[in-house]
Amino acid sequence: MQTKAERIAAAEAAKPIDTLRYPWDAHPGPDQVVEVLPGVLWLRLKLPFRLNHVNIYLLEDDNGWAVVDTGFGNDETIATWTALFDGPLKGKTVSRLIVTHAHPDHIGQAGWFVERFGCPFYISQVEYLQGVYHRNRRTEERVVNSRHFFRRHGMDEAITEQLLGRGQDYLKKTAPLPAAYRRLSNGQDITIGKRSFRIITGAGHSPDQVTMYCAADKFYLSADQVLSKISPNVSVWAHEPDENSLGSYLSSLTGIAAAIPNDVLVLPGHGVPFYGLHDRVTQLSEHHEERCQMIADACRDEAMTSAQLVPVVFWKHVLDAHQTGFAAGELIAHVNYMLAQQRLTQTLGDDGVLRFRAV
Repeated sequence: MQTKAERIAAAEAAKPIDTLRYPWDAHPGPDQVVEVLPGVLWLRLKLPFRLNHVNIYLLEDDNGWAVVDTGFGNDETIATWTALFDGPLKGKTVSRLIVTHAHPDHIGQAGWFVERFGCPFYISQVEYLQGVYHRNRRTEERVVNSRHFFRRHGMDEAITEQLLGRGQDYLKKTAPLPAAYRRLSNGQDITIGKRSFRIITGAGHSPDQVTMYCAADKFYLSADQVLSKISPNVSVWAHEPDENSLGSYLSSLTGIAAAIPNDVLVLPGHGVPFYGLHDRVTQLSEHHEERCQMIADACRDEAMTSAQLVPVVFWKHVLDAHQTGFAAGELIAHVNYMLAQQRLTQTLGDDGVLRFRAV
């Protein structure tokens, strides 16, 4: 049997050659703004966890700049924005705020922006309602339901309590949301300044995440749906325990590749801008299939719980509570996808725990 070091070395050796092209070798510094195209600005804000940054884009508008996403809901983010508007963004007016999805690193300061600039707030309806849900998620009934969900998937009491604490609390790290919004819908065309953007929404990472494609100038704001260096988290949570989020995500990738050419400049929510959209879609699809194969191999000779499968899939990682929550949700997403494909069967034991076996 291979040691962990040997498995890591083998995995590194098996990595495909990266066919993407990165026009910027480095990301903006904390007090920098980079023009990636005429009238398109890129800046990066800090995040207080392992994924340590989020990308923000500004689009030149008729009466100011449209800001796409806001950063995390903490005082440090407000201080950073204040310094930016006193420095490299001095004199720039925010004409509208667009939020791609309801995760706190993207929607966290929406309320602050709307209050400071008096600008309209654009988001999809489902993502707005998700944001409301996240801010009010920790009722006693939901905690009980989440505890049952994790225990049903074989998580022990200690891990379950971690997941119910720091593992999920980050989702409500947002300023109070604006009381009103303007809806963005899949297939809608919106005009920002002299540019027209097609709204393309996708599920999996978040239920109705907004991405924006400018065909005339050949660039695509992909949010977290297509990232350059990492795979966006695709999870299943207690409020919809049988969701096939991975199936939805893979379907959305197929739709994005069909709607957008390979040679556009992709501006993602994390990482660096890149060219090679179709290549990246293929890489992401193959990544998830590789994980499905790992699960199938582990479950071929004996039925296993989701808790037992987490270290099978995430064997290279040392996980804290925050990351363990993502890993557990993502593992269950793969299990649900494989159940939908009839690649796994499930049984509920007398102990109330689900176990899975490869077909």
